[in-house]
Amino acid sequence: MNASTSWALPPDVQAALRPGQSVELLKELHILTREGRLNQDTRRKLKQVNHLLQFVEPLLEQALAARGDVTVVDHGAGKSYLGFLLYDRVLAARAAGTVWSVEARPELVARAQALAQRLGFARMHFVAATVREAMAALPAQADVVTALHACDTATDDALDFALQRQAGAIVVVPCCQAEVAAALRRGKALQLARTPLAELWRHPLHTREFGSQVTNVLRCLRLEAAGYDVTVTELVGWEHSLKNELILARRTGRRKRSAALRLQRMLDELGLSELQARFAVPTEGGGLSPEE
Repeated sequence: MNASTSWALPPDVQAALRPGQSVELLKELHILTREGRLNQDTRRKLKQVNHLLQFVEPLLEQALAARGDVTVVDHGAGKSYLGFLLYDRVLAARAAGTVWSVEARPELVARAQALAQRLGFARMHFVAATVREAMAALPAQADVVTALHACDTATDDALDFALQRQAGAIVVVPCCQAEVAAALRRGKALQLARTPLAELWRHPLHTREFGSQVTNVLRCLRLEAAGYDVTVTELVGWEHSLKNELILARRTGRRKRSAALRLQRMLDELGLSELQARFAVPTEGGGLSPEE
């Protein structure tokens, strides 16, 4: 059963599905119940994933058109929803393309491996490790790198991986920006005396929220400095998720010196010099190429 027989499904499910979407796969992923229904939680998950697919699927198609193959690496993959849906919609009918799912929880990896074997998704691969632990086990070339709500430092580790591999496209929905907030807290007393703008993070709640905003701004500047064109948008409406920011970066190879300078100035102005290594910009040939 697939979306072509969705006439048998409840109207709200029919409306939520994308054309050609596999109902059986959604059941296997427990996004649909065995009866083909949605509950509140799965409806939210399906909306998020489908919206993300609108951004990611064209990136796979572009890589396939350009070189006849595509390698996708999904970091912090969880239950590998994204990898399974991309494989089903874009790669299953082709003889090319691989998906690598990286997840630190072994039980989720084992479950995903079993499902891929059951579905015959032979070009899906799973690595039970953190992003940093998985670096050496992953392909030398990565066309599309994704990280959807990857926890702890996994979002920044995924960006490190993508920049090392010079990935053609990067898609992240950031999560857990605690490092910057912690650094802001440590330097709060000095900054309050130094600049009135430190009022933006005087209260603990504001520190957390401001830290989240600053983290994502620094990530975007880092990507621009490394040669990527960056777009920032909403994944879904705020009523569905507070962690809602989608960062989409496409590699142009034109490294922006101005972005690197603004990144450095932000670190200096906010007293975040201890995070210099976290937001370091990889160099090519010993430095940045001229600004666009």
